[in-house]
Amino acid sequence: MYKSKCPVCGGTHTVKNGKRRGVQTYLCKGCGYQFRNSLGLKRDTLWRSYQDGKQTISELASAFGVSDSTIKRQLREIEKVWVQPPLEGGGYVHLDATYWGHNWGVMLAIDESSGKPLYMAFIAHERVQDYVDAVRSIEERGYTIKGIVIDGMKSLFSEFSAYKIQMCQYHMIQIVRRYLTLHPRLLAARELKALVDNIVNEDGPEFENKYRHWKSKWVEMLNRRSTLKSGKTQFTHRRLRSAMLSVDFYLPYLFTYQQPECDGMPNTNNKIEGTFTDLKKNLNNHSGMSKENRKRFISGFFLALGEI
Repeated sequence: MYKSKCPVCGGTHTVKNGKRRGVQTYLCKGCGYQFRNSLGLKRDTLWRSYQDGKQTISELASAFGVSDSTIKRQLREIEKVWVQPPLEGGGYVHLDATYWGHNWGVMLAIDESSGKPLYMAFIAHERVQDYVDAVRSIEERGYTIKGIVIDGMKSLFSEFSAYKIQMCQYHMIQIVRRYLTLHPRLLAARELKALVDNIVNEDGPEFENKYRHWKSKWVEMLNRRSTLKSGKTQFTHRRLRSAMLSVDFYLPYLFTYQQPECDGMPNTNNKIEGTFTDLKKNLNNHSGMSKENRKRFISGFFLALGEI
């Protein structure tokens, strides 16, 4: 017959000794210590309930049959420290950063096929060096990068010119929409927006032909200038030109995934965006955490993601 083991003396000469808040308690006949098995050392279970669920501290206390202060103490004592994991194999890497406020955030790299984190670091600001550090760390730990999926920091494209780079097509759509709005008035702007909105369904050479035709059709409007009161001139349709220049810059990277040697490469960074969304939803269940507790929570989230 199974006997509950005393956590103090290790003896098994224990008996049931009533219930407290619906949870069975036990009495050790050897040393007289009274204890419960409901929480015990099952801190992994407690942390998963805290991290993945929406329960408040009081709800967790009720579920585990202990006091609020016990739950708080147990959570404080659980250490979650991210350490860059050992890696092997290779594949396509999603690279991106997300922020809380203006002075701290997370730099993350995940594997396209598994969704597991390859690199995570807390950062103050999004810098090119943060991306360089991530790529260098991934390769030094034994992972072969076949290609990188990023979402638009222009200096990264020259920095990582030795790699196959895919610009997220949905971010390209958002950049153009930001310049032209959702409902542009100009016919030229409406045509460009419609062309870019359909980019995820396009073949690379076909899209480039359509885009060159659009530029040729509207060349006069794109180059039209207006004279200011000061006598200086400026382009009349500056936002339309800005949208065009953005497409010009990213065009060489928009269809990398269609190259024969890039089989399996995604055309968007939806996987890493979805990971950030899940993280922030879980964090929102526990508003009011200090910055250090948030960092511990984030580390625990990615540690768990790496174990899936």
